[in-house]
Amino acid sequence: MGKNVLILLLCAFAWVACEAPAVEEDQTNETTTEMEQAEYAIVIHGGAGTITRADLTEEQDSAYRAALNAALDIGEGILKEGGTAIDAVEQTIHYLEDSPLFNAGKGAVFTNEGRNEMDASIMMGVDRMAGAVGGVSNVKHPISAARAVMEKSPHVLLTGKGAEQFSADNGLEIVDPSYFYTQRRWDALQRAKAREEDKGEAQVELDHDDRKKGTVGCVALDKEGNIVAGTSTGGMTNKRWNRLGDSPIIGAGTFADNATCGVSCTGHGEYFIRWAVAYDVGARMAYKGLDLETAAREVVHEELVKAGGEGGLIALDRYGNVSMPFNSEGMYRGYAKPGERVVAIYQE
Repeated sequence: MGKNVLILLLCAFAWVACEAPAVEEDQTNETTTEMEQAEYAIVIHGGAGTITRADLTEEQDSAYRAALNAALDIGEGILKEGGTAIDAVEQTIHYLEDSPLFNAGKGAVFTNEGRNEMDASIMMGVDRMAGAVGGVSNVKHPISAARAVMEKSPHVLLTGKGAEQFSADNGLEIVDPSYFYTQRRWDALQRAKAREEDKGEAQVELDHDDRKKGTVGCVALDKEGNIVAGTSTGGMTNKRWNRLGDSPIIGAGTFADNATCGVSCTGHGEYFIRWAVAYDVGARMAYKGLDLETAAREVVHEELVKAGGEGGLIALDRYGNVSMPFNSEGMYRGYAKPGERVVAIYQE
């Protein structure tokens, strides 16, 4: 009888040992299926800063919202038809670079020397391939130059004349620098110089008279589950010495990893570089196990605020969840995914 009891006990232990892992696996699968997976998603920004309802007329407000919606239409259209995230990001940023409303491409601000020097970067989450350009003055679409650096060179970042020559050699559209001239940006430079003369010290401004941190960015998730992030900017009004901000710096202004998220930043670039803001969001997800919204808010509302940095970011994860935190008065922003779209400007 004792022998039979022992056999029964051994069988029971064996059953528990065999079945326990199966129960854990079922629980894990249940948790995974509970996470809603968006078929695709896209999120954009057009800069952050001191943007309140009092700063914009009704016409200006409408113009910015229309531009953000038009940009989303382009990217979402590509994704909806099964196009790639990199094409969606590039074409969406093309539109933003062509709009004089934003500090990128046609709307770029002027340097102290009266030039337009533009920066851009792009990164793929599937393999962390990336490309960037800095200080280009005759490339119509800097984001395309960044993509060309990634795809057609062994490098990540090219600057100045070399980046311009590379762009021309690879068939990108080259324009006369006068193409980027806009009266509004030129007037902003003159005001900055006047204040500089009056105060006797450098007056470098992050954008024009509405005190907006001028940058545009886009992050997209396609139907294949690939995340791509891109950023483009004209930099600071009255900047000197070929200054570069965070926009062309991978890990500072742009970051993408399919395992965590894609990020594009806008704000005071020096802080975003020193605090590796774009990468930090993904790192908190990877190493601390945080969700996207918590990670992004920690970086923007805690780390940046403690450092004295102002601005914001857009981000999305592999499930299509979107985060758009900013610690300034406002940020031009929006996102779209199947059956859902949001466009916003202020703290709302």
